[in-house]
Amino acid sequence: FNPSTTIRFALPERMNVRLKVFNLLGQSVTTLISESRDAGSHAIEFNAEDLPSGLYLYRLETGTSTITRRMTLMK
Repeated sequence: FNPSTTIRFALPERMNVRLKVFNLLGQSVTTLISESRDAGSHAIEFNAEDLPSGLYLYRLETGTSTITRRMTLMK
């Protein structure tokens, strides 16, 4: 992606959600959301124009699961 991307997810019911982005050293780059969200589909914009090119991970934590995915920033 360059310089922004959209992270999409769906929730079966209202629950607390935390979406964080990390670099490959495991350092937190940003917390995109940390709040309660309603059931349904959601789209969160991640703007990385201030970050260097490279591989990043995002972690989506809900009340029932944790999902980690990678993404590549290419400038």
